[in-house]
Amino acid sequence: MKLIPVKTPKIVKSLFPRYTWNVNTLQKELYLTFDDGPTPEITEWVLSILKAYKAKATFFCVGNNIKKHPELFQKLIQDQHTVGNHTFNHLKGWKTATAAYLEDIEETQQLIEHYQNHSNPKSTSATKLFRPPYGKFSAAQSKQLLRKGYTIVLWDVLAFDWDRKLTEERCFKNICTNAKEGSIVVLHDSQKASKNLRSVLPKVLEYYSNLGYQFKAL
Repeated sequence: MKLIPVKTPKIVKSLFPRYTWNVNTLQKELYLTFDDGPTPEITEWVLSILKAYKAKATFFCVGNNIKKHPELFQKLIQDQHTVGNHTFNHLKGWKTATAAYLEDIEETQQLIEHYQNHSNPKSTSATKLFRPPYGKFSAAQSKQLLRKGYTIVLWDVLAFDWDRKLTEERCFKNICTNAKEGSIVVLHDSQKASKNLRSVLPKVLEYYSNLGYQFKAL
């Protein structure tokens, strides 16, 4: 039995109203997000599938992966997807001192802004998006991040694509039976999730496209 539900309960959202759980809209729009990249081959494949459906998405990137694969990270920006911060070392917030956690995030943010400015020197500062790895961090860490101007993005629907025990069909159903107008959906462009992701992403794009949905970036 999973401790974290596929669909975030309304009561949880109401307890943390300063976090972004979904987009308030009545339009047929979905917000696909991808955590843990950029990852060679996998992120490139995701970009090609999104392009085929004229879909935009948001990528919450690990700073160390940005540093290792800068050209791939720049491709995310060039393709006009939104990029967000997922810490430099994929830290567990509740096991990391607040000062060290914030320093790790700031290191990633500096990389993000460097490549954003490199791609478009005339651009104004973009919104600072942050998603904590594992969806968990301390109240002190959250408070400091909000004070620093970060928008903390969590989710409405978890695909659980990283769970290798989960069948591809179950992963697809996790999304298509729960995601609706304005839902923020979490997927992962990582090695661990690649088997489920390669099966599920095209099906999700096809399923919701046939229902008249558009896929937008945050």
